[in-house]
Amino acid sequence: MSQYETLEVTQDSSVMVIALNRPEKMNTFNTALRREIAQAAIAANLDETVRAVVLTGNGRAFSAGADLSDGDGMANGKSVESDLNFEYKPGVLAIHNSSKPWIAVINGPCAGIAYSYAMACDLACMGESAYLYQPFSAIGLVPDGGATWLIPRLVGSKRAYELMVLGEKLSSEKAVAMGMVNRVFPDESLRDDGIAYAKEVADRSPLALSHTKAAVSFGQTHTLDETISKEAELQAICIDSEDAKNAVISFFNKQKPEWKGR
Repeated sequence: MSQYETLEVTQDSSVMVIALNRPEKMNTFNTALRREIAQAAIAANLDETVRAVVLTGNGRAFSAGADLSDGDGMANGKSVESDLNFEYKPGVLAIHNSSKPWIAVINGPCAGIAYSYAMACDLACMGESAYLYQPFSAIGLVPDGGATWLIPRLVGSKRAYELMVLGEKLSSEKAVAMGMVNRVFPDESLRDDGIAYAKEVADRSPLALSHTKAAVSFGQTHTLDETISKEAELQAICIDSEDAKNAVISFFNKQKPEWKGR
């Protein structure tokens, strides 16, 4: 199914699995990967057969971050500002702004710019030995890819700043305790467990998934008053939907509803 050079894209029922596929380079982001992940994310978001998307890495790492040896990378003087705005940013935004749930399944190291892709997902799972790492201050750089927006919203500004400036390699156990990830699974079964978790999410009403995501996002930047009104607006859409009407009938008939997404 995959037509990409740096990604392996497969579909398991209604779950699309996008795996970073440069295992020999610990899935570091070169020019091709940062462009292809944006393309794949947009394709997944537009595919009506897909109800949830898993983002993971092949091999022993989710991703070790940017490939500094890339011929088109920072080492050769190409504008980092341009790369971040026009190559990394579209992929992160395609994940964050998607109407579908994205689930990061984090294996091994998740460092640098990869941290931002993972935290842009709506849900996250980690392997027991996986870790999150912000290496920027150690090499005289600032976090990028939206990290300074994404991480404080999960853990608060003080804890986020500490993670960034001290460069703690955050274990899966700590990440769960801090609310950065939802589940921790054994390393050997992480991919299967993560996909099963994604299927559980995908089995819910597509409209409920989409509009709940929209409401949560709206609530982060609006007042309680405005958020209650937004919820009311979205609830009106849902309650008038074909899916909601069929779900009520299925409930009384003790049947599993068949979601149409409308």
